[in-house]
Amino acid sequence: MRHGGFLRILYLICLFSFLLDIYAYQGVKTWVKGWKSVRRQKIAKRSYLVLFTGVTILFLCAITFAPRYLTRFQEWSLTLFLTFLFTKLFFIIVLLLGDIVRFFWGIFRRIFKPKPLSGEPKPVSGESKPVLGESKPVLGELKPVSGESKRVPAGPFFPSRRRFIAEAGILLASVPFTGFFYAMFKGKYDYRLHEVTLYFDDLPASFDGFTITQLSDFHSGSFDNMSAVTRGIDIAKSLQSDLFVFTGDLVNNMAWEVEPYISLFSQLKAPYGQFSILGNHDYGDYARWDDPEQKEANFEKIKQHHQALGYRLMLNENTVIRKGSDQLALIGVENWGRGFIQVGDIDKALEGVDKNAFKILLSHDPTHWEEKIRFHPTTIHLTLSGHTHGAQFGIETDRLRWSPVQGRYLDWAGLANEKNRYLYVNRGFGFLAFSGRLGIWPEVTKLTLRKA
Repeated sequence: MRHGGFLRILYLICLFSFLLDIYAYQGVKTWVKGWKSVRRQKIAKRSYLVLFTGVTILFLCAITFAPRYLTRFQEWSLTLFLTFLFTKLFFIIVLLLGDIVRFFWGIFRRIFKPKPLSGEPKPVSGESKPVLGESKPVLGELKPVSGESKRVPAGPFFPSRRRFIAEAGILLASVPFTGFFYAMFKGKYDYRLHEVTLYFDDLPASFDGFTITQLSDFHSGSFDNMSAVTRGIDIAKSLQSDLFVFTGDLVNNMAWEVEPYISLFSQLKAPYGQFSILGNHDYGDYARWDDPEQKEANFEKIKQHHQALGYRLMLNENTVIRKGSDQLALIGVENWGRGFIQVGDIDKALEGVDKNAFKILLSHDPTHWEEKIRFHPTTIHLTLSGHTHGAQFGIETDRLRWSPVQGRYLDWAGLANEKNRYLYVNRGFGFLAFSGRLGIWPEVTKLTLRKA
């Protein structure tokens, strides 16, 4: 993260954040202006500057003095930066709307409301003169000077910012602030079980009711709560499925990241075996290495860790799962993703597979299915992927399903179907970069195969 255009973009975002602080600070001053205690006003204003600008400075330090790989310190500094950035954005939206109203009201008042005059009005033609007995000016009373007509000051062009606007902004800003903190401390370990039943005409009879537990995207280097991770693994263990599969991204970058969790993840067992594939992060492409040999050694260590976990790592290959007198083909490819490393070779992985066999493919990135698998001349009945995390942020209800990641991925979570070729995208067990989840919760998947 130290070099290149990406770092420059981050610096520009930090500069933008500082500019927002200048504007938001004016709203804070408006909010505290009515407080009786001057001391409390100073504390509130200084607290804003220390917290909001301090978090931006912390993030600047994290990206400027970055080590060779993504650390928890970087993840937490990014997470706090995003939390405070979105909080002040919501605050500023309300302030800006209020200032726009002030601007147009100022114009309207200048155009349609003439300025009042001070002093006595000039006599109008035909106006009655003072009658006998009417009081005369007393000594010392000021008379208007001939030709003088002073205007009363009309006030500033813009009306002053109302305090209730600042209060409304703070109320709205509390929504992302509270949500992000929930995502950080609760949401990222709020594991959800997704159960899906799929029906196939050509499923071998012996596999009717066959169950698969899928986990994906551990990103072990991001975990910071062993007991919480254990709860998620316990959910997967309780399913007692026939087959267990892991669909990539065991680590963020470094092989040692998974080592504290090997004894835990190795508890995932299934009667028909445990199988895994690599994700884009497992290749070490997002860390800086002294030489290619160091990167290759890290990659080989990751492969060894799959073996230590009791998972059979599939590298563009296939195997046969037998049950009774029937069998199905399980295929696993290396990573192939649009915009990411593309070393997955589906044709090589299909070598030796019966054309009429029922096939299940493990492929980390769903864009592989979008661009290759669903149009492949060989029918692959079910593809299991991960990778997207659902952006770790979004909304999923019975009627509404949205995440910012859908701007990049056609199929970013759950089930997709193209002429009876199915794709299931796991939302991920772990998290990356943003140390939290909100709306798109970490997932444990149970798939049941049924004969139509």
